[in-house]
Amino acid sequence: MMGCCGRNRSAPQFKRTDVSIPARITHTPQTSSAQYFEYVGKTGLTAFGPITGRRYRFAHPGMQLQVDERDAASLMAVPNLRRIKPPAT
Repeated sequence: MMGCCGRNRSAPQFKRTDVSIPARITHTPQTSSAQYFEYVGKTGLTAFGPITGRRYRFAHPGMQLQVDERDAASLMAVPNLRRIKPPAT
């Protein structure tokens, strides 16, 4: 009896299938509301929202911006930013 050296074995065949996978899945809740912040520093400030990835640019002292509520908790920890009531429309 002769042992097999593996030369006559066929390699496993894998079938390739094309699967479409979205590059990035995002979720935007329907109940998202805005918070407002005012910059009280001396120059300008750019803050980034860690949840939405948005950039909030406070160009000068006293500038007020609308901020996504999902980023608000993080921005409350930024020095010279304070949460304010929504401006009257």
